[in-house]
Amino acid sequence: MMTSFALHCLLIAIIESLAGILGNGIILAACSLSCIGSKTWPPYDMIMISLSSSRFILQSWNILEYLMSIFYENFFCQENVNVASKTIFTFLNYSSLWFGAWLSVFYCIKVASFAQSFFIWLKLRIARLVPWMLLTSWLCSFTAAISFGWDLYSVHENITAPSSVTNSSAWTTTRKDSLGLLILICNAGIGMPLILSMVSSILLVRSLWIHIRRMQNNASGFRDPSLEAHMKAIKSVCSFLFLYIIYFICVLVILFSVFSPLSNGEMICVVLMAACPTGHSIVIIWINPKFQELPARIWHHINCHVRTAFM
Repeated sequence: MMTSFALHCLLIAIIESLAGILGNGIILAACSLSCIGSKTWPPYDMIMISLSSSRFILQSWNILEYLMSIFYENFFCQENVNVASKTIFTFLNYSSLWFGAWLSVFYCIKVASFAQSFFIWLKLRIARLVPWMLLTSWLCSFTAAISFGWDLYSVHENITAPSSVTNSSAWTTTRKDSLGLLILICNAGIGMPLILSMVSSILLVRSLWIHIRRMQNNASGFRDPSLEAHMKAIKSVCSFLFLYIIYFICVLVILFSVFSPLSNGEMICVVLMAACPTGHSIVIIWINPKFQELPARIWHHINCHVRTAFM
C-alpha cells in the first residue's frame, strides 16, 4: 500500500521530470535547428542530440512509471511487468550515462590544454571519433539491458519454481550467480562512464585552474571577463560531476532493490534520480548562450502574437 510520503515523492519526481523534459526539449530543438541543412553535424551537437533525446525519452518513461505506480499499483508490482520496466529503464539510463560521460570527455579534450602527444592526437581526431563513441554507447547499453532483463527473469523463474523441480540449495546457487552477473553488468554499464566522467572532469578542472592562476598573476587589477568565464566553467564541471555521482549511487540502489518497493529510502532515491538529469540540463542551458536564445525567441514570438491579438 502506498504511503502519503511515497505519493508526495512521486508527485515531486513527476514535476522534476517534466522540468527535465522541457529543458532537454530546448537543447534538442536548438541543436537540431543548427544541424538542419548542414552536410556534416558538429561533434558537440551530435553528443547533445544523443544526450538530450535519451534523457527526454528516459524522463517520459519515468513519468509513465510514476503514474502507473500511483493509479495501477497492483498491476505495476507484478513480477513480469517489473522485469520489463527495469529492462527498459536500464537501456535508457545506461545510454544517458554514457552520453553524459562523452560530453565530459569532449569538454576536456576541446578546452583543456596538455602537451602530451596522446591528448593532442585526440584533439585532432575527436570529430571523427564521436560517431563511433555514440554508436558503441548504444550497443553497450542495449547489451547490458538485455542481459540484465534476462538474468532478472531467470532469478524470478528459479525462485518461484516448485520444490520438486528446484531445491533450496539450487535456488541459493542460482541467486548468487545471478547477483554476481548483475554486479558485473552494472560495473560495465555504469562504472566505465563514471570513470570517464570523473577523469575528464578532474583533468579539465586542473587545466582550467592552472590557466586561472596564470591569468591572476598577469592581471592588471581590472575585472577580467575571461577569468570569470573560466571560473564559471569550473563551477559547471564540478556540478556535472556532483550530479553524476549522486545519480550513479541512486541507480545502483534502485537496480539492486536495496530498499523495499515504495519505501521511504527508495522514494528519496526516485526524487534524486529525477532531479539530477534535470539539474544537469539546467546547467548546460546556463553555460551555453545558444540554448538560451531559443526560449527567448519563442517568448518574444508569443508576446508579439498576444499584443497583435489585443490591438
